[in-house]
Amino acid sequence: MTNEPLLRSPLGVLATATATHGTGRDDDITLPKLPGFVESAFSPLAYEVSRRCLTERPGDGSRTAVALAGLTGDTTTADLASSRMVAGRVHNPLLFMQATPNSVLGHTSREFGITGQMLSVSTLDDPVTELLTLAELLLEDPELDRVLVLGVELGGGARLAAVHRELAADSGRPVPRLPAAAGLAAAVLLGRPDAGTPVTVRSAEPVDGTGELRHHGSIQGLFDLAAAHRRLLRDGGSHLLATEPGARRGPAALILTVGTDSAVRTPAGRNETKTHAHQ
Repeated sequence: MTNEPLLRSPLGVLATATATHGTGRDDDITLPKLPGFVESAFSPLAYEVSRRCLTERPGDGSRTAVALAGLTGDTTTADLASSRMVAGRVHNPLLFMQATPNSVLGHTSREFGITGQMLSVSTLDDPVTELLTLAELLLEDPELDRVLVLGVELGGGARLAAVHRELAADSGRPVPRLPAAAGLAAAVLLGRPDAGTPVTVRSAEPVDGTGELRHHGSIQGLFDLAAAHRRLLRDGGSHLLATEPGARRGPAALILTVGTDSAVRTPAGRNETKTHAHQ
């Protein structure tokens, strides 16, 4: 493992959104109707959090990219399609289409005129780590101004639990506890820090155990980031956010700060001429 910072440059947090369904929480939402998507909460939740961010901060779709993270994708649809096949029932083409996570990204891009890159990644690490480093890399493209990152997590049954245990066998991470019919989604709209950016996020030195494994392959880290963003917009100040380091990283943390200043534009020790690859 290395102690290289998660972010080599600060990012501007333009908007955040979260949505839950079927979890038993007071703020659970009724799934929005999404044409062409049936049965599963995955795509409606992904669209809902994307819609909230993109309507709160409208921008040029040709200069916007989108990245979606999730460990196992739309497991509800995959299970339904396979169970119908085993039972000898007629195949439903909608299930094949929506089982691909990029399908909902295509729907979102059509609604908001997004023509930048669209990516889907699967990670057992904290999606905050993966998505923010991916956004930083994408924003090195001068033709992009914004990156919408989002994560979606569904509950599941025995098959999902078995898949998670197999993937996490070397780490001993427990299966996230979520009701079978439940779903979680969170989105963050990111850009370069400038005078119009309300909140900036950058790498920070971890303190007081912030490098401990915390999120175990779930999207809870994105919910933590969104909650910190809302609180900072209301109260000001700064907030230290622990992240779960990946296999090649040491302890890591992020700091969110209201506004921008010279201290967050170039982290200490950064070599501006050095090129790098995000692992």
